[in-house]
Amino acid sequence: MSNRPAAQSPLSRRTLAGALAGGTLLAGGAGALAWRVLAGGAEPAGDPNGTGPVTLATGKDTTGYLRGVLADWNAAHPAEPAELVELPEAADEVHAQLAGELGRGDSRFDVLNLDVVWTAEFAARRWIAPLDEARFPLDRFLPPVLSAGRFAGRLYAVPYVANAAMLYYRSDILAAAGQQPPTSWAELARQASTLAPAAGLAGYAGQFKPYEGLTVNALEAVRSAGGDLLDGSGAVVVDSARARAGLEFLAGGLRAGWIPQAALEYQEEESRQAFQDGHLLFLRNWPYVYPAAQGPGSAVTGRFGVVPLPGPDGPGSGVLGGSGLAVSRFSRRQRTARALIAELTGRQVQRRVLAEGGLPPVWADLYQDPELVARFPYLPVLRSAILAAGARPGIPQYQQLSLAVSEASYEILRGRRTAADGLARLAADLRDIVR
Repeated sequence: MSNRPAAQSPLSRRTLAGALAGGTLLAGGAGALAWRVLAGGAEPAGDPNGTGPVTLATGKDTTGYLRGVLADWNAAHPAEPAELVELPEAADEVHAQLAGELGRGDSRFDVLNLDVVWTAEFAARRWIAPLDEARFPLDRFLPPVLSAGRFAGRLYAVPYVANAAMLYYRSDILAAAGQQPPTSWAELARQASTLAPAAGLAGYAGQFKPYEGLTVNALEAVRSAGGDLLDGSGAVVVDSARARAGLEFLAGGLRAGWIPQAALEYQEEESRQAFQDGHLLFLRNWPYVYPAAQGPGSAVTGRFGVVPLPGPDGPGSGVLGGSGLAVSRFSRRQRTARALIAELTGRQVQRRVLAEGGLPPVWADLYQDPELVARFPYLPVLRSAILAAGARPGIPQYQQLSLAVSEASYEILRGRRTAADGLARLAADLRDIVR
């Protein structure tokens, strides 16, 4: 699975309203159906005790490390070999393919590598089977990752990859100015608006194109300011002074120019390339950027560092990313599927997830392993970021919620709506979605 959050296409307010009216979203009719099925649906369609060959469906394995991991499993389990089924790299396409297969009750996939934001939807639709928590070493994992695998009080996806964003900064430019990396929004804005233009750079960028990346960036800003989308009971609370302050910080940066207008079209890769090519002083992005920016051909090799995301008056609030491994409810070999998940989430393979795949593992002690820290010096910062990160709303309707948030946030950042007007409209949309 990609080390970046699930990408989604933009959705206009008109499209969202039409979908709500037509009942095509997981709200009202479909959402109620999902909850009814979860509460008292049919028994699992597959075989909970079946063994034999299994498939692992995942987004494109861009580093190829999974092939070696599964080759070792197959050598040790000749009667229960695992086949890697690589889906597209883009997470929205992965979601679409998995939803299509599982929606038809297809048993082709046994183990599913799911983005953390899909667990609730897949569990509510009864596409994945609940798992016995006692079978997995959950007490050895970073605590925040556990909530992402649970739904309605049960474990449905065992955490496999963790993730949280960090602030990348040009250490050479800050050092030349005798300054430290920012620890607050005020410091970020000041340095981005003064040091960056003096060095011929743009100040700061995140991922502000209307897709899942903008939802995450917006949620980080809103939560850093003390607001949120939903409260603990699931009620919509986004139309608040604190939430408005969070989005206004980003919108103000675009108006003032220390966030370049080009960032309104940035996804993860565009923003990574801009930083790696030496065009940005600061970048908010995921850990996958670090080895690329430090690698051959990078204009910033040896000239950058990472720190936690800043907030209004200190550390900001990150959003948890990553993925978990689930068992398809339609699998005919669920016993083997569970065994494979136990193998992939064990410490030995988790070390390979980082060492060979470059992905953040879920085992807590690996972030303090001296050999790994020497190879991946950002691990201590990443560990702090993950421990401080909050999960995205764990609701079956998350895909629709994200589309609404990204569209509303984009309108605010472009200056087409004020934060007050945009969030009032978003609150109305979210109440329809989660109702």
